[in-house]
Amino acid sequence: MHDIRAIRDNPAAFDTRLTRRPGVAPMSAEILAIDERRRARILAAETAQAAQNAASKEAGAARARGEEAEFERLRALVAEKKAEVARLTDEAAVEDGRLRDLLLSIPNLPLDDVPDGAGEEDNVEIRRWGEPKAFGFGPLEHYEIAGVKPGMDFATAAKLSGARFVVLRGAVARIHRALAQFMLDLHVAEHGLTETWTPVLVKDEAMVGTNQLPKFAEDSYQTTNGWWLIPTSEVTLTNTVAGEILDESALPIRMTAHTQCFRSEAGSAGKDTAGMLRQHQFEKVEMVSITAPEASLDEHARMTRCAETVLERLGLAYRTIVLCTGDMGFGARKTHDLEVWLPGQNRYREISSVSVCGDFQARRMNARHRPAGAARPEFVHTLNGSGLAVGRCLIAVLENGQTADGGVVLPQALAPWLGGKSRLTPEGQLV
Repeated sequence: MHDIRAIRDNPAAFDTRLTRRPGVAPMSAEILAIDERRRARILAAETAQAAQNAASKEAGAARARGEEAEFERLRALVAEKKAEVARLTDEAAVEDGRLRDLLLSIPNLPLDDVPDGAGEEDNVEIRRWGEPKAFGFGPLEHYEIAGVKPGMDFATAAKLSGARFVVLRGAVARIHRALAQFMLDLHVAEHGLTETWTPVLVKDEAMVGTNQLPKFAEDSYQTTNGWWLIPTSEVTLTNTVAGEILDESALPIRMTAHTQCFRSEAGSAGKDTAGMLRQHQFEKVEMVSITAPEASLDEHARMTRCAETVLERLGLAYRTIVLCTGDMGFGARKTHDLEVWLPGQNRYREISSVSVCGDFQARRMNARHRPAGAARPEFVHTLNGSGLAVGRCLIAVLENGQTADGGVVLPQALAPWLGGKSRLTPEGQLV
C-alpha cells in the first residue's frame, strides 16, 4: 500500500515509477482527486461540528436568560448542524473507502535498478553456479523415471481430488520429506532463521496484509466459513508482526516455516500439466525477514544466498536472475529468481523467488518499529523468499540424479535424513 502523503508531495515521481510496470497507467490524478474530496468533507464536517458546539453553548445561555425564541432558533440550528456533520462524516467515509480500495489495487513501485521489460524474456541473469549435467543417454522427466513411478501416483490423486494433485509413496515420499528437513535444519543451524510452525487457514486481514487480497482472490482457496488457505507461509510469517510497534533491538526478525501451500493456479490452463511441477497443493520451506528500512537491501542479498546455498549443497546447477518490471510480483520492489536446471526439460525452471517489499506490506499491516531516539515509529520493511519449493526441489534431485537403468543417485547432503541411504533403485527402493 502506498503513502498518500508521498503521492501528494510528488505525484509526478509516483507516476514515473509506477508506469515502469508495463500496462500500468499514471494514477496520481485519480488518487489525489479522491483524496481531495475526502479531505474537503472532513474539513467541512469539522467546521460544522464547531458550529454545532457553539450553537449548543449559546442555546444554553439563551435559555438561562429566558429568551425562549432565541433558544428555539439555536436548538434548530444545533439539529441542522448535527445532521450536516453526520452527512459529511458518511460522505468522508465513502471517499476514504474508495481511496483505500484504490491504493490496495496499485502494485508496488520498482527500485531504480530493476530492469525494464515486458515479461520473462527481459529478465537479467546475474550469475550461474554449476554446469548442467551431461548424460550418456536421453534424460527423462521426473515422472518417467522407472524408479520414481512406483512412488509418484497421479491416477489415484486424480480419483481423490482431480487434476494437479499427486500421491507420493514409499521412497519418493521419504526423499520429499528429507528435502524439507534438510532445508529447515540448514536455515536454522547455519542461516540463523527461527523455525516457526503456523496455521494454514487465515482471516481476510492476513491475506490483505501480504497483498493476496483484494486483487488476487481468484488465485487462492476460501473455505465456506471465510478462512483462506494460504498460498505460502509468507502470509502467516509476515503477519506475525501486524499491528505491532517493535523495538529497534528486535530487528531483524528472521523466520522459516515448512507448510502445505494451496494455489488455484488460475490462468495456468495448459501449462505444466504433466508431472508435479505445478500443483494445487504443495509444500514449501519459506523464509521471511522483518528489517529496519536501511537494512532491507542487504537482507535481500543475504536471503538470496540462503536459497542458493540449498541448491549448492544438493549439487544442483542453477542461475540467479533479476526479474524485470513486467515479470515482478505485485508486492515486490525487486525480486531475484533462482532457476534450477531440469535435464528432463533441458531448461532452467524457477525454484525460488526472493523479494524485497519495502514498506508496502507493512503499511497494509500497520507494522512499525521505533528507531532509537526517534520521535515517532516508522514502518518496517518486509522480505520473503522460497528456501525452497520442496516439490520442485524433489523434481530437480530426481532428474539430475537419474541413471541409464532407471535408478537415481541422491545427493550426499540428504544421507543424514535418509538413514545413510544414497540411491533409488530402478524398482523404487531406497538403498
